[in-house]
Amino acid sequence: MEGFLKMAEIQGVLLVYLIVGFIARKVKIITPETRPSYTNFVIYILLPCMIFMSFSEKLTSEQLRSTMLLLMISFIVAIFSYILGKVLFRNYPYRRRSILQYGTLISNSAFAGMPMIYYAYGELGLFYASIYIIPLRVLMWSAGISLFTEADFKTKMRNVILNPGIIAVELGAARMLLQVPIHPSLSTALKSVGNATMPMSMILIGTILAEISVRDLLDKDVAFMTLLRLILIPGVVLAVLKVVGTDPLVTAVTVLLTGMPVGSTTAILAEKYGADFSFGSKIVFTTTMLSLITVPILSIFL
Repeated sequence: MEGFLKMAEIQGVLLVYLIVGFIARKVKIITPETRPSYTNFVIYILLPCMIFMSFSEKLTSEQLRSTMLLLMISFIVAIFSYILGKVLFRNYPYRRRSILQYGTLISNSAFAGMPMIYYAYGELGLFYASIYIIPLRVLMWSAGISLFTEADFKTKMRNVILNPGIIAVELGAARMLLQVPIHPSLSTALKSVGNATMPMSMILIGTILAEISVRDLLDKDVAFMTLLRLILIPGVVLAVLKVVGTDPLVTAVTVLLTGMPVGSTTAILAEKYGADFSFGSKIVFTTTMLSLITVPILSIFL
């Protein structure tokens, strides 16, 4: 119950950030024209700082084994989700199929998940989360993009290699392994910048939600995607990890990141590649709002 209350408190904070973003969009402080700049600020500056600073402490041999296990679990979950999406939605028209398959594969583990893990489990939890998202980032910019367009191999690899999150992981890991010291002033500054990831990312999601009409949310595909993303996939992962008996923190990080809402990039890519932007936005809205309820419930079983 303690875990539930803590997670419910964190979700309450996220809700406040969403409301701030909602208001900012309604009063036109942040508009569809200016939002990409704020999004890039989060992706290229705030989030990499948070990831880099999660590689701060020297790991024990047991924690190193846990990182290898996390990578393996993340890869397996991602492949399972990719195949599941391909099978479930193979007969849908392109404008919905691409969105449903991408949403099954990619959750909002970076924007919403990582800050939440940090607030719930501290720097070690954030470090584990940074490791867990590596396969997801790779698949996001390779297999994920291919669901919307047939990008060539060179473009896919460039997207992966130049992904700021991946670069932050590489630099952070190098710093940890080589035990490179960082001046206290720089360390404090980087941590402060990284800590802004959670409010800023959720505010941006709030601006997207402000553009959705609640009356248009009654859609069976949206309902099924919400059930799949927030309950079925994390439920299966939780059951398997409990049976296997993995480390509690590894289980918590894996299940909570798996149970995150559909990534906001779903709507962005839908608009860019001619899929159903309105449908993608509905899925982002519905899964984001309902995750405020489902995530604390998931935490009860951790």
